[in-house]
Amino acid sequence: MDTINKRERSAQLFQEAKQYFPGGVNSPVRAFKSVSGPPLFIKEGNACILTDEDDNTYIDFCCSWGPLILGHNNDAVREFVIETVKHGTSFGTPTRLGNQLGKLILDNNRFVDKIRFVSSGTEAVMSALRLARGVTGKNKVIKFEGCYHGHVDSLLVKAGSGLATFGVSTSAGIPESFAKETIVIPLDDREALVTALEKHADDTACVIIEPIPANNGLLLQDKSFLAFLREQCTKFNVLLIFDEVISGFRVGFEGAAGYYNIQPDIITYGKIIGGGMPVGAYGANNEIMSHIAPDGPVYQAGTLSANPVAMAAGYAALKQLLAPNFYENLSKTTSIFAKTIENYAQQQGWELTVPSIGSIFWLNFSNDSIFWICFSNERITKADQIQAAGMEKFKVLHHELLQSGVYLGPSGYEVGFISAAHDNASLVKALEAMQNGLEKVFA
Repeated sequence: MDTINKRERSAQLFQEAKQYFPGGVNSPVRAFKSVSGPPLFIKEGNACILTDEDDNTYIDFCCSWGPLILGHNNDAVREFVIETVKHGTSFGTPTRLGNQLGKLILDNNRFVDKIRFVSSGTEAVMSALRLARGVTGKNKVIKFEGCYHGHVDSLLVKAGSGLATFGVSTSAGIPESFAKETIVIPLDDREALVTALEKHADDTACVIIEPIPANNGLLLQDKSFLAFLREQCTKFNVLLIFDEVISGFRVGFEGAAGYYNIQPDIITYGKIIGGGMPVGAYGANNEIMSHIAPDGPVYQAGTLSANPVAMAAGYAALKQLLAPNFYENLSKTTSIFAKTIENYAQQQGWELTVPSIGSIFWLNFSNDSIFWICFSNERITKADQIQAAGMEKFKVLHHELLQSGVYLGPSGYEVGFISAAHDNASLVKALEAMQNGLEKVFA
């Protein structure tokens, strides 16, 4: 296995970037605070390979945090974007491309009747919350510990003490009054859910959940819990929002709603529907969406919403996802990859599990995970089951993988992604690097 020893140019660029940006970055995790060395400055991506400014190459399992399900620099996406840009980048008006992408999504999704495009997943969630409040006339939101919904003020909160508690801000700059509109409960806890609804349903607009929680580990929920959540929201007349910014179009064209066959009231999307360009969307049935301006009183607007470049990229990308067996093949590849790592670790007696769903996987170093999965047929479903000590092991592995030309997102709490561009040779090479890296981790 080739060894990479240099990050000099990336290090120089990072020092320069600190003069311009807080922490030298424009999104915190990019600063490599949870792993070692300076962050990589990437200059090129092709298929499943990244090239940094020092001309090191890496097999990429971050995929720009998920949206590049077709890999980097996909031919059809690139060509349609270039053709579109020749005619302009943004008009602040409707375009035919917006119609085309909207139709493509809605014609192949049973769970929404109309959508509204925005420019990010955070914006989609923010808009969905406002819509839920506007529809119901109620104020509070119930969320789950361990689910991340972007940097929305009322959702950037954690649980206080107790079974079902008002939120406590996890960021400076959020008024306490905003956090108090959010009730935070544990995932996979039916008692806490019912307690929260019994106490607060009269002033709760919605419950929001990542149906496939993938921002704080991969906390796979049982379908029965998600079905129970749907039942209780209906019972207490509270809207259910599925945040599918990550899972949407990742585990299937209809996302987690289709995967589990559960109908939420509102769904938020992002990532993949932009084909690598900034995008988000939220959708619901006709009745709920009729509340959005200009049809209704819930105001939401955006100058770059449905800009033609993002619509072109999304349309070119999503058309390819409708190919026969696209998702089945990608899921099978991911499952084999994850199981190969996990089986190797367990043969060595190492405390590592690799849960996966669709084309998403996660390296979990929690000490009790082998017992949970192998002996009790359980899995990690809650954030507090993740052991912080495992992050030190991930830090070592991340460093070793970089030396061997494999790139994972720079945090042990982040998931990995496999794209259609990951060929067998690249996956075999990555597995070899993973095994060698784990040898160092558990030495």
